[in-house]
Amino acid sequence: MVNYTRYYLLLLCLLCASIPMLGYAEANLEINSPAISNIKQRMQSRHSELVEYYNSGAIGLTQDGMVMVRDANAVSLAKRQHVNSLVSAENQDRNALYREIARANNHPEWESKIRSTFGERWINLARSGWWYQAGGRWKQK
Repeated sequence: MVNYTRYYLLLLCLLCASIPMLGYAEANLEINSPAISNIKQRMQSRHSELVEYYNSGAIGLTQDGMVMVRDANAVSLAKRQHVNSLVSAENQDRNALYREIARANNHPEWESKIRSTFGERWINLARSGWWYQAGGRWKQK
């Protein structure tokens, strides 16, 4: 069985490498704080549940660094509420992560650029077969 927690931690580490942002000084995306650690831990715990829905195409990645239900019909009626809850919790944590990284860098105004940088990286690191948005349209990797 694949260890999704280890895979997710690797993804999160790759995403949090210092990334130069055009028009901005280099943001330290590896910066840590108690709030950032808590958010990452929740996201890591949730990832093993989300993988099933990425794999089925039910959910996909958006350009702005979020997760979205792409095809509700790919989920049984009995599980739809659970998937919606997972996506909502994931997006709350992603919003909080981007905000906290910007704050920890003492540049809260960088939040939108950090969000778009993460959005690009999440898509680049997505597995083959996962869905993502590009130009407002869904594409399969």
